[in-house]
Amino acid sequence: MKDLKHLIFFEDLLQEANNVLVQQAQQEGKVCVAYVCENTPEPLLNLPGAFSARLRAPRTGSMEVATYYLTSFLCEYTRALLERAMEGGFNFADCIIAPDGCSMMNRCVENMELLQALGRDKPRFFHQYMEIPMKADDNGLNLYTLQCTNHILKPLQEHYGIDISDEAIRRAVAEHNRVCELIRAIGEFRKSDPAVITGYEFHVITLATYVAPKYLLIDKLEETLEELKTREPDKKSPFRARVLVVGSEVDDTDFIKLIEDSGAYVCGDRYCCGSLPGRDPIVLTEDEDALTQICRQYMLRGQCPRYMNTDKMQGRREYVNKLAREYNADGIIYEQMKFCDPWAYEKMLGAHVLREDFGYPVLAVDRPYAIASSGQMRTRVQAFVESMEIKKIQKGEQHG
Repeated sequence: MKDLKHLIFFEDLLQEANNVLVQQAQQEGKVCVAYVCENTPEPLLNLPGAFSARLRAPRTGSMEVATYYLTSFLCEYTRALLERAMEGGFNFADCIIAPDGCSMMNRCVENMELLQALGRDKPRFFHQYMEIPMKADDNGLNLYTLQCTNHILKPLQEHYGIDISDEAIRRAVAEHNRVCELIRAIGEFRKSDPAVITGYEFHVITLATYVAPKYLLIDKLEETLEELKTREPDKKSPFRARVLVVGSEVDDTDFIKLIEDSGAYVCGDRYCCGSLPGRDPIVLTEDEDALTQICRQYMLRGQCPRYMNTDKMQGRREYVNKLAREYNADGIIYEQMKFCDPWAYEKMLGAHVLREDFGYPVLAVDRPYAIASSGQMRTRVQAFVESMEIKKIQKGEQHG
């Protein structure tokens, strides 16, 4: 297929946490709000005068110093972030907000604060820690709104004079929704076979909307959407199967590329930093304040194993089943970052349920934060693709 006009630009944004658009927005006088978890409502970080940047550590190498502070039993994402913070890689941030989606992330950011790794020479810099509900109910919603008020809105207003009015929140939601609508429209092209956008390209574009100011990306997202409407797919597809990738945090584009180089087209995503449900628009009405509506929708649609009530646990598997059907997936790759406790339990049970109760071929894998080149992972994905092909042949013979 013809190269997408802006793909190199999007790829370049992912090479450094302090990318050119982050720098441009700060030069315009905007406050950079760093965050580390999908349970942080993005629109509240993108109020007029501020913008969000989800922290990641591209091209991670040694994590020895961070491992000294966090031990080798914490997930590599948290260790990679702490290592990069101590190297000075996140000094562009004007504050950081960390919800307790997991205790590992809290420990990571607490160590950043204790080591004074962020906010050097920034007297107004602040660290905030949020408590996230474990049940999606009325009590959980009350907790969520209170935490967002006390640990996002008030600190932004007190430290930087950010407008936190209902009107300002609604303006931020409108901008957020425009990005979501564009990403979801681009993602619709993954449903066609052969597809006119690869899973790798889509992941790069989606990830850029998490790590760069949204308002500076809208024009390029619009151009990319128009470009895809007339893009011609390859006459002969290099892919032998369609897979849905499900699981924990994925900000490593090489992982998606490895899967596709192994013959499996990544037709859909359900992982942190993905589009489903991370790029669902937020619907606001006039009969209730915007903050409550945002928190309710984040809580009810969230697919994080942090939520432990029975309806949410069952709903996570049903949601994956819905996506697999909608995006015509032949199988599911259930991934979990090594030592990620919440997703370890979720992956084990979720993979079993999806395989036994819903009938999908499922490959369950542990992976490092930055996979680079992994012969073992490539071999496992290739074997999974071959097993799906064999099942298709056997199914065809049975029908024949």
